[in-house]
Amino acid sequence: MSESARALSTWNWEPSVLLGLALIIGAYLAALGPSRSRFRSSAPVERARVFAFLLGAFVMLFALVSPLDDIGDRYLFSAHMTQHLLLTLVAPPLMLIGTPGWMLRPLLRDPVILRAARFFTTPLIAFALFNVDFLVWHLPALYDATLHNQMLHIFEHLLFIVTAFLNWSPILSPLPELPRLPAPAQILYLFGQALPATILGAFIVFAPAPLMPTYAAAPPIFGINALNDQQFSGLIMWMPGGMVYLLALSIVWFTWIDGEERAERTPVPR
Repeated sequence: MSESARALSTWNWEPSVLLGLALIIGAYLAALGPSRSRFRSSAPVERARVFAFLLGAFVMLFALVSPLDDIGDRYLFSAHMTQHLLLTLVAPPLMLIGTPGWMLRPLLRDPVILRAARFFTTPLIAFALFNVDFLVWHLPALYDATLHNQMLHIFEHLLFIVTAFLNWSPILSPLPELPRLPAPAQILYLFGQALPATILGAFIVFAPAPLMPTYAAAPPIFGINALNDQQFSGLIMWMPGGMVYLLALSIVWFTWIDGEERAERTPVPR
């Protein structure tokens, strides 16, 4: 079997990933069904939102157990970058869209937890936590260390996921206790989000030599050498990563403009 074929056939059935996602999905479906009566002010959830949550969970599962995980750990920087973007820019917003506020409200009953949640979802704090975390883990020495230490790698992914949920909260929070930004501020927030990824992506694209020792020493697969792979990786962060924020910004913009036009057309009672 060739190295490329072996990489494409390797799945990572990590028990902690399977158990964690099974518990999350099980709790979500139980809250929608047999346990819904235990939640105050609960209401049916639209099928589209349920689909969004389950799709987000599937994206997370795919990123962590499919051959993408092994290829990213052993061979290709670009595969690892794709995995990181799935874990931070695709799965979290889908899962937030699919989660109703009444399902999360019991978690905020404790005043200490509520104050902490409000602090960490403050736009500037959430922005800083996510982007600093993402940039720091891509320092070559630390990045390469995660590829050789399983516990450090798990910790890295957990931080990515947690800070990504915080990062999307000012845009998609389902709770009035953790309010979303007004539409104009959301547009500025999303525009600012694209800048760190663009800068880091450009740095990776134009680096003259491979930055990560593991990928430089890895046997080539799919006919891709280490430097070309690194350039693809930077482009993935730069282009698709930026497009996610641009798509979200466009949705916010058109929703806001549509709301303003509807308000102008509504007759004012005399």
